[in-house]
Amino acid sequence: MSPQVGIIMGSDSDLNVMQAAADMLKTVGIPFELTVVSAHRTPMRMVNYATAAKERGLKVIIAGAGGAAHLPGMVASLTPLPVIGVPIKSSNSIDGWDSVLSILQMPNGIPVATVALNAAKNAGILAASILGAFDETLGQRVAAYKQQLETEVLNKVDKLKSEGWNNSFD
Repeated sequence: MSPQVGIIMGSDSDLNVMQAAADMLKTVGIPFELTVVSAHRTPMRMVNYATAAKERGLKVIIAGAGGAAHLPGMVASLTPLPVIGVPIKSSNSIDGWDSVLSILQMPNGIPVATVALNAAKNAGILAASILGAFDETLGQRVAAYKQQLETEVLNKVDKLKSEGWNNSFD
């Protein structure tokens, strides 16, 4: 099955964060591709990836980047597809705020959906939700996933009710 979501990152050092997006897409059964595309070190690769993405069958791109974090915005400027940016707290980052603001503060006309710092799982959920809006079966899988989250929380509520909690610092 050809990929519907492209997961790209500026460096292979971002894989430990971006893996969560891949795992989420696997959970709901969405085919994806994952690769490194650096806005600064491989600009022509980035241009080629972004401009050919729709033609190749992709429907959403998840782009993770740290530091200056130009990748999501530059890709969004080159493709008509929705782009979800994942700001990554990298080794050269200023507590991740530089990445968050670089992705979040896009100029009018070039939107990038932005998730929380290192929240690639949320990017996977958002991509699944976007695709699920047009695919009833996928939409049901996303709804089932969210129902599972609710069930897990309600089970914890019941456990607290039945077992109580201990607020001691022994």
